[in-house]
Amino acid sequence: MTSPLSRRDLLRLAGAAAAVPVLSACAGAPPAQTAAPGTFTVYWNAGHDYQAYRKVIAEFEQANKVKVNLQKYQWPDLRTRLLADFASGTVPDLVEEPGGWVQEFAISGNARSLQDYVDRDGAAMGFPADWRPVTVERNSYQGKVYGVQLHLTCNTLLYNKAMLRDAGLEPPTTWEEFLAAAQKLTKDGVYGVALNQDYTYVWPWLTQAGVTPYDPKTGKIMDPVADAVEALRFQADLVHKYKVAPVPVSSTDYSGPQKLFSAKRAAMILTGPWDLDPIAKTSPDIELGIAPPLKHKEQATQAAGVSMFVPAKAARPDLSWDFIKRITDLKVEQAATKETGMLMPRVSWADLPEVRSNEAIKVFADALPYAQDSSQQVRLTGQLGKWEEQLKVMYQQILIQNEPADAALAKFTQAAEGFLK
Repeated sequence: MTSPLSRRDLLRLAGAAAAVPVLSACAGAPPAQTAAPGTFTVYWNAGHDYQAYRKVIAEFEQANKVKVNLQKYQWPDLRTRLLADFASGTVPDLVEEPGGWVQEFAISGNARSLQDYVDRDGAAMGFPADWRPVTVERNSYQGKVYGVQLHLTCNTLLYNKAMLRDAGLEPPTTWEEFLAAAQKLTKDGVYGVALNQDYTYVWPWLTQAGVTPYDPKTGKIMDPVADAVEALRFQADLVHKYKVAPVPVSSTDYSGPQKLFSAKRAAMILTGPWDLDPIAKTSPDIELGIAPPLKHKEQATQAAGVSMFVPAKAARPDLSWDFIKRITDLKVEQAATKETGMLMPRVSWADLPEVRSNEAIKVFADALPYAQDSSQQVRLTGQLGKWEEQLKVMYQQILIQNEPADAALAKFTQAAEGFLK
């Protein structure tokens, strides 16, 4: 079974030969050479170059007598480079991915099964027992583990405490309370809420509405349909009917709501811990409040976060596994959280003093048990790229262009049926 590439991926591959040197130069690293003596190549997200991880790298280098070639990319560039590597057969030793790629590349044969290492070392490192089940499921294929979660995050409600206090409001807990609060907070050039144009932000609403994105047994898509329509319409109505949120700007930048919040032009946003640091740096005077995920039919939110996997053609998987074990150690998680506030996948992490003593991190940590992986069943079909392209079109038609939610969902469903069945 192969994993068909999306049109976007095909375009990336078409220019890969010319693009790779440019991307490598941007990353400040030479082309990957997995088998180069004394060199261990890692593809990593540019935003995750933490001091806690640098310490692990130094210890790994000393223990294994190698030099780590840490190549840092933004996710789109990393994917372009990785697809070119798969085509050429020259791959890195280890890859950090943004969530969803592990199963995709397991299906296509480009990721190595780690089950033999898990069978040998899992109990000693607490895997999978100490990892939240959602993180193990999303990194497994046909009963075998192909990746290990590095970070686990989720989406919840951030609010300006002073604005809610002045309006006589408590943090909302349900959709109804959220709408009422947004209406009361919208005044004097301030919106009650700012929504994100990024289509992935649709998932908390759909999970709270009890919607199953895709059921491979029945073939049903976005079921129950009426609940999916309600969730989509609710978001659009915040913008177009109630006018408690600005019309999102279509772009590749997902930081728009955070910037409005930091500028005190929006009282509430729905986001994850990735926006905590920008808010603290740009508007330290804001009294930041963080509330649990909203509840409609369910209290739920979307699981997010990154994992690591080993390419199938990596020459030194023993070294790759040693790196994974070291960087997912609970003490390393503790150090990374203390340094950056990042959320982690271990169950025992949630009980660390760095978590329980930090008001913001604690709320996110307590929300993790409500986090669901909404794309797993689609990923396992190998059609995630097409699914996400259609989801983006539908979401922006509804949220930005104010097209009727039922009609836009019907078009999405028709398109999805064409490539899922």
